[in-house]
Amino acid sequence: MRIEPPQTGDERASLEGFLDYHRQTLAWKCEGLTDEQLRQQAIPPSSLSLLGLIRHMAEVERGWFRRTLGEQPELPFVHVTPEEPDADFDRAGEDDREHAFAAWEAEVAAARAAAAEVPLDAVVLRKRTGEQVSLRWIYLHMIEEYARHNGHADLLRERIDGATGE
Repeated sequence: MRIEPPQTGDERASLEGFLDYHRQTLAWKCEGLTDEQLRQQAIPPSSLSLLGLIRHMAEVERGWFRRTLGEQPELPFVHVTPEEPDADFDRAGEDDREHAFAAWEAEVAAARAAAAEVPLDAVVLRKRTGEQVSLRWIYLHMIEEYARHNGHADLLRERIDGATGE
């Protein structure tokens, strides 16, 4: 069940509420599907699948909240490697719901913990580009990332079993 983001409240509650809403939306798009259905890819040559999206978002959560905000750039990614930077999608067919969701849910929990006491204006260095970003920017970027991929998830789900929804 998705919890609607707050319509009143402070900025932090709004940002966290919208991010959680989009996290819940991705999980909702995967509900009731078998591992085989979750592995179904979009249109060749794309390796996009619902399971791949879950794996990808585990990487994104880890990348922004633990590696960047938590300043742990040495922390390895969950699925990808320098040799296989697209393994989150390309190797989704070798994974299953239980493992992929456990990894994603662990990264969401770690993201919440990493951000819990950090002010929205706190600035950290993005090692890959040398740019500085604030926690506020990370939240907004994550909302955008989930929103975009939830659009993909909606199309994938409709292709699998015809289910649609916002």
